[in-house]
Amino acid sequence: KVRGQVLPLSKHKFASNVIEKCVQYGTKRDRQMLVDEVLQSRPDGTCPLTLMMRDQFANYVVQKMLDCVEEDQRVLLLNKIKPQLPALRKVAYGKHLITKVEKYLSDQ
Repeated sequence: KVRGQVLPLSKHKFASNVIEKCVQYGTKRDRQMLVDEVLQSRPDGTCPLTLMMRDQFANYVVQKMLDCVEEDQRVLLLNKIKPQLPALRKVAYGKHLITKVEKYLSDQ
């Protein structure tokens, strides 16, 4: 089961590949649950998506989500990512994610 564990699994070198495959090959409902989980604020006020964007492995999961989810889910992700772009530019692992986000934003 990955439900409830998307953040810690995404930050793991090998488990992140499993999460990417879940995003890529899961049903529409599965992808919706994964996106909902990463967008959900935690009790400490942090958002898993924000933490994932800055992680060396989890940022690839975010990129896969942007590629594979339905348009309405992609818009939700992009709206959450957009305010983080300036800070993301300072993170070594953010370059590819920034490129992908800017591509999607220019397509809107």
